[in-house]
This record gives sequence, C-alpha cells and structure tokens, in this order.
Amino acid sequence: MLATVWESASGQIRYSIPEEMEIGSSVGNVAKDLGLEVKQLSDRAVRIASRGRTQYFALNFKSGHLITTERIDREQICGALEECSLNCEVIVEDKMKLYRVEIEITDINDNAPSFQREEIELKVSETTTPGSRFPLSDAHDSDLGINSLQSYQLSNNRHFSLDVQTGTDGVKYAELVLEKSLDREEQAVHDLVLTATDGGDLVRSGTAQIRVVVLDANDNPPVFSEPIYKVNVLENVPKGSTILTVKSTDPDQGINKQVIYSFKKITDKASKIFRLDSNTGDVTIVGNLDFEEASLYEIEVQAHDGGGLFGRSKIVIVVSDVNDNAPEIALRSLISSIPEDSPLGTVIALLDVQDLDSGENGEVTCSLPIDLPFQLKKPFENYYSLVTDRALDREQVAAYNITVTATDNGTLPLSTAITISLQILDTNDNAPFFDEIPYTGYVTENNPRGVSVFSLRASDPDWGENARITYSINEGDRSEVPLSSSISINSETGALYALRSFDYEQFREIRFQVQAQDGGSPPLSSNVSVTLFILDQNDNSPHILHPSFPTDGSTGVELAPRSSEPGYLVTKVVAVDADSGQNAWLSYQLLKATEPGLFSVGLHSGEIRTARSFVDKDALKQSLVVLVKDKGQPPLSATATVTVVVADSIPEILSDLSSLLAPADPQSSLTLYLVIAVASVSCLFFTFILVFLALRLRRWRNSQLFDSSSVTFSGVPVSQFVGIDGVRAFLHSCSHEGSLTTDCGKSQFNVTKSNYANTVTSQQTCEIKDPILVTEELNISYEDQTSVQVRL
Repeated sequence: MLATVWESASGQIRYSIPEEMEIGSSVGNVAKDLGLEVKQLSDRAVRIASRGRTQYFALNFKSGHLITTERIDREQICGALEECSLNCEVIVEDKMKLYRVEIEITDINDNAPSFQREEIELKVSETTTPGSRFPLSDAHDSDLGINSLQSYQLSNNRHFSLDVQTGTDGVKYAELVLEKSLDREEQAVHDLVLTATDGGDLVRSGTAQIRVVVLDANDNPPVFSEPIYKVNVLENVPKGSTILTVKSTDPDQGINKQVIYSFKKITDKASKIFRLDSNTGDVTIVGNLDFEEASLYEIEVQAHDGGGLFGRSKIVIVVSDVNDNAPEIALRSLISSIPEDSPLGTVIALLDVQDLDSGENGEVTCSLPIDLPFQLKKPFENYYSLVTDRALDREQVAAYNITVTATDNGTLPLSTAITISLQILDTNDNAPFFDEIPYTGYVTENNPRGVSVFSLRASDPDWGENARITYSINEGDRSEVPLSSSISINSETGALYALRSFDYEQFREIRFQVQAQDGGSPPLSSNVSVTLFILDQNDNSPHILHPSFPTDGSTGVELAPRSSEPGYLVTKVVAVDADSGQNAWLSYQLLKATEPGLFSVGLHSGEIRTARSFVDKDALKQSLVVLVKDKGQPPLSATATVTVVVADSIPEILSDLSSLLAPADPQSSLTLYLVIAVASVSCLFFTFILVFLALRLRRWRNSQLFDSSSVTFSGVPVSQFVGIDGVRAFLHSCSHEGSLTTDCGKSQFNVTKSNYANTVTSQQTCEIKDPILVTEELNISYEDQTSVQVRL
C-alpha cells in the first residue's frame, strides 16, 4: 500500500488507498499525524464522524490507526469518475478541535471486460461475397486507464477475420470480415469466440459467442439415418405404443428441409397393426401382435421434401414371444372330506395344469404352502395329484383351505392359484377328560332330599356323537355309605343330587368314582374320584352327663358344708354336644337359684362353686338350675337341676332327707282340689246364663216386640249377645219354648213363628274340658233345610 500523508494550513489530512481492501485494514496513523497521544485517545473522547449511510472507517484506540469497516468498491461509489475520494471528520472533544480527513480511493483491475450480450447471432447467405463486413457489439470495462478495455481477438477459423477500429472518443470497436465464401452444405453454422482484454497487471478478459448461420438453397434430397431399421417388439405390447421412429435429414433449409414420411410397401395384415406418423416418423401399434401368427414384418418407408426429392429405407419388425398367459388349473377329481385317521398318501384331488405359452414360458411348477400336511405328486404330464403327507387330527384343525399355486418359468413368471376346501371327519380317538382331578365338594347336613349338591363336567374334543358324554357312578367295594340310596347323578349334565338328608354325626364324607363315557363306537371312558365332605349344622342340643337324670323319681343331691369358704367346689356339670366345631363349644350359665349370689358356675368349665360363705338364714336345701348352651347359629341349650344340701355332718343330712322328698304327695292333692273347685264354679256360671237367656226369650215372645224386618232384644245389653249375633238375621215374630237341664248336659228349646210355621231347634251342649274353658253350641234350623250353628 502506498499512502501519502500531508497536513494543509486548514488542518486537512489526506490518505490514498486502493479499493477492495480487507475489512480492518489500516488507512493511516491518525494519532501520529494529528499529534495525539495513543494512551489518551479514549480519555479525550476522540471519535470519527462521516457522512452518508455507510460508515467505511473507524478509529482503533489502541494503535491510533484509521481502519476500514466495510468493503470499498470504487466503481460502486464513484462510477466512471477519474478521481474518487471519501471524507470523514476526526473530532477531539476535550480540545474542541475538528480535523478533516480525505481518503482517495485508487482503482485496481478488479473488473473484467464484459459484453452486453454473451451470444451474438448473424445470418449470412452462402452466396455472400468475401470482404463483407458485419459490426459486432462492444465490450464494457468499469475500470479506468490501463485497467480498462484495450483490445479484441477472434478465434481461429477459415472464413472470418476481425478488424478493430478506434473512434474519436477513444473507444475501440470490432467488425467481422468475410474472408472466404460459405457453403451451407459443408458447414451450416460457424461458431466463433470474440475475446475482449484489458491492460492491467493481471490481465482480465471477457468473451462472447458469435453464431454465424449460413442460409442454404434446396439442392439435396432427404436421407434416412439408417438404411434398414430393425426393432424387436414384444407380442403383448399395448396398443398405442411407439415401437420405432424413422428419421431422415435434408441439408437444405426452410421448406426444402420439411420432410413427409409414408409407407411405400406394406401388406394388408401389417397395415392393420402398424401406423406411421407422416410428420414425426413414429411407428405405433394399432392392432394385436401374436408371435404364434407372425414373428417378422418387413415394411418399406419413404421420405420426400417440399422440393419433390425422395429418400427410401426399410423397416424390419421382429415379434418376440413373451409370457403373457398365466397357467390354467382344472379340477378333474375332488374329495371334499376325509376321516382324520386316513392313511398317508390318500388322494384328495386330481389337477390338470396347462399353459398356452411355449418354451420356458409354458413350463409350469405347482406348489403348496409348506405348513400343510399335504403334498403334490406328478403321475402324468401336466397332471398333479394332491395327497396327504402327514397324519391328520380333527381336534387340531377341523378344515383346511388348500391353496394350489401354478407358476410358469417365464422371465416375468405368471401364476394361478385355486383353493380346495377339505373337511376332516371325526373319529372317536379321544377319551373324555375331567376339568379337575380329583373333585372335592361340600354338603351341609340336613339337606333337603333331591337337591343338587355338586356338579362336575368332562370334555371330549371329538365331534358329534363321539363327544356326547354320559355320566355314571361307580360305587366300588370300599364304599362305607350305600351310594345307591344316597347319591344320584344326572347322566347328561353331571349334576349330583342327594337322595336323602345327610347326618354329619353318622358319617363325615362320601367317596366314590364318576365315570364319563362318550357315545363313540367303540365308546371311550375315564374315571375321576369325588369326595363329598358333610358339613356340620347345629342340630344337636347339649346332652347333660352329670348330674344324670334320676330313673327312680328321686333327685340328685350334692353336699356343701356350712363352713365352706368362697370358691368351694360343690360339683361340676358335665355336658357333651354331638356336633363339631363351634357348634360343640359349650358354655355354662346359672339360670335360677334358691339364694341368688350364693353360688357361681364356671362359664366354660361348668364347675359350681360357692360365691360367699353360708349364713344361718340360708336354707338347708338349695336348688340350682344350670343352662348349658352351644355356640351354633342359632344356639341350642339344655338345663340341669342341681340340689345342694347345706350341712356340716352326715347325721344332719339323714334327718332332713325325708323332708326333702315328702312334698310330692301334698302338692298333687292340692292340684286336684283346685281343678274340682274351678269346674264347679264354671258349671254354675253357665247354668245361670242359660236360665237367664231362656227367661228373656220367653218375655220377647209374649210382648210381640219382633217386627217383620228385624229382631230387637230390648232391655238386654248388647254385650250379652256378642256370641250369637248371627241369630238376629232370622229371628222374627215367633214363639219359642225351651227346656233346660241342670246337669249342664243338653238344653233344647223350640221357637215357632205363627205366620211362617218355621221351627228353630237349639241344642246347647256344655262339656267341661277344662276347669276354666266352657264351650256352648247353638244349632238353629229352618224347615227349608237352612241351619246356623253358634259356638259360645
């Protein structure tokens, strides 16, 4: 970089730098040129101010240099001006001084000459005379001086040269000069390169393509590109396909070059299959090709231009065979179902496989899915037999859909598939099996007869009759319970029914075997062990073992000395329960005692102990009633009566023994007397009632108080006739008579109605069935067989 620095009287600094310097390049040492200390640049607040939108320069405070901050393009800033400069101001704020800095931008050879059009086309007739000139477009270079455009050059050729002229303004321009006559048939187009160069140290250049088109006359006939066109066509090519394009060339131009194509020689059959486009020369398929009918077609074609000149060629079309026919499968024999125990090699179907193609395209291979128990055999040409290859099991697969695929050996193989449905018939090859082995059930005792107590089930994977299962019970030799009278089974469903009510106390479980047999021929069967456990119910009350109930009419007596301390064990109530579990858990409770609080009973032990010491006022004989109860739901209980004699010595016990047993006869006599007294009083009471009723009825008859519609017992309270309200429905004006007996046996009275002659007979019977309860019966009947009976 060459920089010139000076300071004028006005304080202006001037620098000169080339364009296209890198960003951050130094323009000049402003601090040194202005006499500023580098260390104090930031302290004095020195800054750069420039005009315009783009700030091209900045001050480096560390070095004091003015540096570039943007790319500087002289041609962009100043264009074609000879001198180009940028101005900025250095402001020292603490000194209030302003320094003007001018930076001159010098040109470098950074632009190459360029043409306004990169391609220049000239049309020159082949009859143009040599020496003719053709002006060319000028090149432009943005640089100045020696860096601008300096010369033109033309690429080497035999027909043209370049003449460069300089105008009055100093601008150079070029002209193309024809040196040799042109021949369009020899060369119709001449491509030239025009190069413009500048004079910089690193020479730059620009180029333009010059295309000289030679105009021609019609002096040449069309010529086909091939003397014989040969093409191979597949027989299944679709209609409308272009199989060949014939092409002819004519050196002429314009109308003399326009060519029309046509068939010169073609057969009738070929004319129905092929068509030639007169403009493009495309040969297309309009009919069906068949290799078997014709494998070769020869056609003569011609082309003629607008001047009447012709050219001829030949087309050879070779038809190639393709695999366009898929194999065909025909079923000649078929079995739709076979038993599952069929032997290997059983023939299921016979297939006839054909392919209309020939050669490899007609060779067919048949296949099956690999996971099927079948295979294909080829007994004859084009015939396949489908046979079993493995053992069949209907329980695993009940039906097969067998897909047979026939594939030819063509390059693009074609295939055909058919599906054969085969049903596998069942055989009785599976015995029934139970869901559980063994079975365990639970039955609560005292069950109703005929109720279902358990159910079991067997399965058979066979089908139809082979899977129909019947159930039966095998009693066995070791059965402790007669099963025929205890358990039955539903032969169809496997449900077990109780034939009687089970008793847990008799037996706790029932063991037997159930056989499941299918309906096959021969039938298959299997057995399973079944255990029914009887569950206990609380159906037994506690049984008192001690004290035992006397068989001679006497009462058991326990001795308790008067000197006994509290907690003295007098006796123990012992009881058992035939049930089990909590139904047999017993508890004891003192239900009744002569002296409450004198004795206590252990809740679980049944021990009777003294609760306190005896005193003189305590009776000699103590009667205790102990309740024994189990834990069942609902609980059952029993009571035990214990007589405790309080005595200190044996003689005292013997002297009082007779007094303990004597009250039995007086108590029986007293009861008899009470019964007799109650019966007598009751008899007298009912006798009084009957007499009273007879008198009242007699009075009513005499007073004629009865009317035709109702009966009214006047003067007598309604409450006296509550038991005979039904009599009022038919008692009208009537007369009556009655007879009474004092022995409360039978009483009879007749009631007659004068107008209707009806007779009412009342028979009252009083039988003393109880000293307190008295029954009265009144029978009333009409002559028309209507009767009413009243009980009082």
